[in-house]
Amino acid sequence: QVQLVESGGGLAQLGDSLTLSCTASGFAFSTYAMSWIRQAPGKGREWVSGIYADGSDTYYATAVRGRFTISRDNTKNTMYLQMNNLKPDDTAVYYCAKPSEECKDYVCYSSSSYDHWGQGTQVSVSS
Repeated sequence: QVQLVESGGGLAQLGDSLTLSCTASGFAFSTYAMSWIRQAPGKGREWVSGIYADGSDTYYATAVRGRFTISRDNTKNTMYLQMNNLKPDDTAVYYCAKPSEECKDYVCYSSSSYDHWGQGTQVSVSS
């Protein structure tokens, strides 16, 4: 079965950096566009960043563009999110998400387009 396991979250201060990892199994990871989606306390899920299956294209939400970098290593079935210059507004649970078949070739922005999620990793940024 599909499994997505995130790691790398933790406590950070304003301006710090963290790198999240997502290791996938149970599906053909290298053939799917993938995304990071976050959920802040008391808020809905927010798409953060996505990457094409071959890593050729990357997309970012306005709030993180220029600070976050998404990447993947298909030989390791792993996706990454390098987060620099962290802000308190980045505090959230970050999820790795696999899209449904209809969305595997593109980066979809709606959380409803994703059919499998990891357990999430908490990122907390203090000022």
